[in-house]
Amino acid sequence: MDSLAINLQILFSGLAIGAVYALVALGFVLIIRATNVVNFAQGDFAMLGAFAMMTMLTGLNLPYWLSLLLTLAVMAVFGVLFNYGVYYPLRNRSYLPVIISTLGASVFLQNTVLAVFGPQPKPLEKVFETPGLSVGGVFLDTQYLVIIAVTVIAVAFQYFFFEHTLIGKKLQATSQDKDMARLLGIPVAWMIALTFIYSATLGGLAGVLVGPILFVSIGMGSTIALKAFSATVIGGFGDVTGAIIGGLLLGVVESFAGAYISVPYKDAFAFLLLFIFLLVRPQGIFGEKISEKA
Repeated sequence: MDSLAINLQILFSGLAIGAVYALVALGFVLIIRATNVVNFAQGDFAMLGAFAMMTMLTGLNLPYWLSLLLTLAVMAVFGVLFNYGVYYPLRNRSYLPVIISTLGASVFLQNTVLAVFGPQPKPLEKVFETPGLSVGGVFLDTQYLVIIAVTVIAVAFQYFFFEHTLIGKKLQATSQDKDMARLLGIPVAWMIALTFIYSATLGGLAGVLVGPILFVSIGMGSTIALKAFSATVIGGFGDVTGAIIGGLLLGVVESFAGAYISVPYKDAFAFLLLFIFLLVRPQGIFGEKISEKA
């Protein structure tokens, strides 16, 4: 395999992993825009989705596509419970109690899953059994192709939903100014609940996609969340396009660093990229500089 094919192989793998980071980062952005707080349990949504999918497949022996639909339904219900159990009671408080609440929820979820499933990482079935195909010396793994395809579809759906549907426009209005949206008759509480539902579903979908690659484990959510949050900051805090670009960029940097510098320290290079952005362009790629009110 020549150097070009090797680099293309690394690029392909990086884009696939970056697509998972982008999906979880989108969940971060949606919650930030709707509530002005960071949901540090977002990565655990991916973990729960992966464990739910594994339970459907191996525990209940259900077909793959039925298991996927049921997993997404479970995550949607969990989004409602998370909203009313973690965010809603603190909705009128400052952002700090809500952030602490999401951190507490993250610890609770991880320990609950640990008690139920144990600490041993578990395999998850792929969407397709075929390993992949080779194009010009580059091996395209089917799971990686599925991840990229699903991410493209999810982003396209999100654009259509927010720009061309009434509910999407209400969600945008709620994220921009909750008080004005409430005066216009928009049910703000329901819009925020819908945001949590969509965010939890996105996170669960990301867990299902990456589970066959990383294995299903308690720590997978924390790892993905850290990378996705970094992608959110790199792309521009609260910017949807930035979350996608930031996730893809982070995945590519991580893959090339692992291939050419050090596999054990590839995570460090991802966070080094974040550190560079915080020094050079703290507002992120698509962010704008804002002045704080006195």
